[in-house]
Amino acid sequence: MSSASPSSDFATRLRDAGLRPTRQRVALAGVLFEGGHRHVTAESLHAEVKATMIPVSLATVYNALNQFRDAGLLREVVVAPGRSYFDTNTGHHHHFFVETDNELLDFPSDDVTVGGVPAPPQGTKVSRVDVIVRVRR
Repeated sequence: MSSASPSSDFATRLRDAGLRPTRQRVALAGVLFEGGHRHVTAESLHAEVKATMIPVSLATVYNALNQFRDAGLLREVVVAPGRSYFDTNTGHHHHFFVETDNELLDFPSDDVTVGGVPAPPQGTKVSRVDVIVRVRR
């Protein structure tokens, strides 16, 4: 049985990712990562955090999500210009985007075969291919 508190676990996770575990980052990480894999927007996470009575601005949420993404803790999924979701599942997978509900759903990468990917520009390499299948209810 571990004697570490959940907040110290999140602090360690942030530290291991190269981020300073400020009080607000630890609180955001707790709300974000406690429930398993999911997709959030900055606005939806901000609303969740406000409901826990943790004082944090929307700008701080945006900054933290971008820092978490840059540190490899999250994956950003851009569904439209200016419309991003942050995915706690950083493993290789793809997404359905339910346009009528603004909902993002995972599906395994094994369910898709991508062919005909052009050769990348000289001096670069393909790091991954993201597939977003748009659906409507």
